[in-house]
Amino acid sequence: MIRKLKGFLMVLAIVLTSYVSTHGYEAIRGVTGLLKYDASKAYQGYTLIPPQESKTTYLVDMEGYIVHTWLSEYPPGLHGLLLENGNLLRGGRLPNSPVKFGGAGGLVQEIDWNGKVVWEYKNHSPNSIQHHTFSRMPNGNTLVLCWEKKTREEAIAKGRKPDTIREDGIWPDYVQEVNREGKVVWEWHVWDHIGTGPDQFDINFTLPSKTGVLAGADWTHFNVVEYIPETDQIICNSRNFGETYLINHKTGALEFRWGNPCAYGKGKCPSFVDDGDQQLFGPHSVTRLENGNLLIFDNGWQRPEGNRSRVVELDPKNKVIVWQYAARSATSFYSAYQGSTQRLPNGNTLITSSIGGHIFEVAGGARPQVVWEFIIPVTARGASCFFEDMTSGIHRAYRYGVDHPAFKGKDLSQRRPFKLGCLELWRWSEPQGPQAPQAKEPPPAPKQ
Repeated sequence: MIRKLKGFLMVLAIVLTSYVSTHGYEAIRGVTGLLKYDASKAYQGYTLIPPQESKTTYLVDMEGYIVHTWLSEYPPGLHGLLLENGNLLRGGRLPNSPVKFGGAGGLVQEIDWNGKVVWEYKNHSPNSIQHHTFSRMPNGNTLVLCWEKKTREEAIAKGRKPDTIREDGIWPDYVQEVNREGKVVWEWHVWDHIGTGPDQFDINFTLPSKTGVLAGADWTHFNVVEYIPETDQIICNSRNFGETYLINHKTGALEFRWGNPCAYGKGKCPSFVDDGDQQLFGPHSVTRLENGNLLIFDNGWQRPEGNRSRVVELDPKNKVIVWQYAARSATSFYSAYQGSTQRLPNGNTLITSSIGGHIFEVAGGARPQVVWEFIIPVTARGASCFFEDMTSGIHRAYRYGVDHPAFKGKDLSQRRPFKLGCLELWRWSEPQGPQAPQAKEPPPAPKQ
């Protein structure tokens, strides 16, 4: 009887994994953890995972086991980055946010391998707050993305139509460059670039009214800030404008924008069932590749022709999409909010579909295939072998190669599962190939 039951579970696992690997699945209750792992095609390394429902940041190996953790006093605000010295650069979500919309943090901390905070910067006041993201520059400074409050009267004085703004005003974005001493050495403000030209932000451009509060105080809603040393530019990205930007770090000039010409009075605007000339709908996570192209997570949120998420690689010189990945089924990894993408050194692409806590890696050019797939087991109620009603979530995940400088001299041999007893579907999926490592039983999880 036991042998028959085990055989049935193995067959069921194979069927489920095959389905998940090619199409994804949509369910009220589904399996968490590692769903697929093709070691012959996946980029070998460790994945940094800061679940939104946890104060712990996890470093996870290719088989889905925890090899290191960092515990913080605060929930993530909203993600983390691994530095070359092995420290974690992490956002923290402070209480009593002055804004009522999502993404506020207020704190950026650098935490060493052993969990000690070695640097931090706070921007949290009634009129200003850090939000979403941050990045470390080559000179050791840190770029921090922030919101600043502007009153209704200030907005109207700038040209905002009075009947389109509420009494609580608006919160446009700005960027700070902060040094190791916590001093702000450079700033760039959307507020300084208001206008209707191609290098300005139209203060009367807003989201459709059906989006409710998002068309109100949360006006531009940036979610990316990264520095490009090769060109001395800053990458920013606006979810609400549906655009990606390149800003001159020296002059502050807006030198490039793409995604929604309607935002500055050009092209064909979207209509009820027509995307028009708009390419990006609620985009997130823009990075510059070594070839100069931009890799963008396009959420496809509020898209007239139908919601769907995709990843696009853009040639910014010619403003042409040269590669994209979208699942066969729009529900496979659709994420209305957040989301990220990372081009890995072997050419594969890591994708984070935030709302479902879904991380996967795709390989291949014209016909990409999923070679690694993971559902975060951390929920608001703790670690679980199953998700129910999509209770897990993550803003961004990053993969770091086994030879990354952060791991030099570090012991990553002690690993444990998120939760004991979970069914490991990936072990009974497609053959793992000749390069697949032999699975080893991890030590039991420590008692809570």
